Amino acid sequence: MFNKILKLGKLTLPHAIIQGGMAVRISTASLAGAVASQGGIGVIAGTAMTPEELRNEIIQAKRLAGGNGAIGINVLFAVKNFAELIRTALKAGIDIVFSGAGFSRDVFIWGKQFNVPVVPLVSSGRLAKIAEKLGAAAVVAESGQAGGHLGTNRPIEEILPEVKAATNLPVIAAGGIVDGYDIYRMEQLGADGVQMGTRFAASRESNASEYFKQLYVNSRAADSVLIKSPVGLLGRALRNTFVDKLLSGATIKIEVCNDCLKKCKRNFCIRKALENAQKGVGSNRLVFAGQKVYAIKEILSVKEIFDKLKKEYDEARSSKKTLNTSLQSTYKSS
Repeated sequence: MFNKILKLGKLTLPHAIIQGGMAVRISTASLAGAVASQGGIGVIAGTAMTPEELRNEIIQAKRLAGGNGAIGINVLFAVKNFAELIRTALKAGIDIVFSGAGFSRDVFIWGKQFNVPVVPLVSSGRLAKIAEKLGAAAVVAESGQAGGHLGTNRPIEEILPEVKAATNLPVIAAGGIVDGYDIYRMEQLGADGVQMGTRFAASRESNASEYFKQLYVNSRAADSVLIKSPVGLLGRALRNTFVDKLLSGATIKIEVCNDCLKKCKRNFCIRKALENAQKGVGSNRLVFAGQKVYAIKEILSVKEIFDKLKKEYDEARSSKKTLNTSLQSTYKSS
């Protein structure tokens, strides 16, 4: 994936590495700009931002990128102001739009109007075919090993070949990818690029709190669990006191409702729980993370992460071996 040209619509990127868009306010301008400066695609998570805040984040990220890489946006389709945020980003000059947790036909129409590539996250070959017909520039094949909201419970080893066979578009692999050995393995499976969220959440430029980052560093494999999100999807998170309450079936009282979702199960306020984790405050903290988060043992700068990923990738490629990082057995038991 290093020095492998990735073409997405009008964009040509020197590295096929995409930083996942992580809300709430985990991946902001500081992280997205740093990733783009290294030649990747840095993604701002627009969910829960105001249009003005998002506009300012895009301007700052582009300045930090220094003309390198690209800056993208990802907004949860389930939020009520999805259309407003996407159109705000397009008007602000965003380079690429990622659509997660569902997508509509409208986002492809808007992308075409602004000549901006749209890349949806899919979890099956069927969805990939639909995305291609609607005008997607590529698709992200996201597995159940990813952090945050999930559209499937299947591992990337199953989904990636299926999606590759279903579409002629570039396919980006996502879920359970944290090091250069994983990147090489995805390339061997046919991926045209990779999306990595968890590894970049544990960076110095990440906007996550120290509490959030240390939960990553101190995690064990057994700490990665699935919770029922108010959005109506499963979410992959790390165990803590709050998550243990959710796993027990408890309903957490919502003190103030901003009515932010199109549909909400109201078992807890996900926006508040994610904000608490990002800030490191309050008792109800929800920390999303990919299943292989336990492999991350240090907080590095984005540049250090890229250097480390490249070194590991080169080692795997030169030896013609891949690290046995398949998570299928542990995933199916989680």
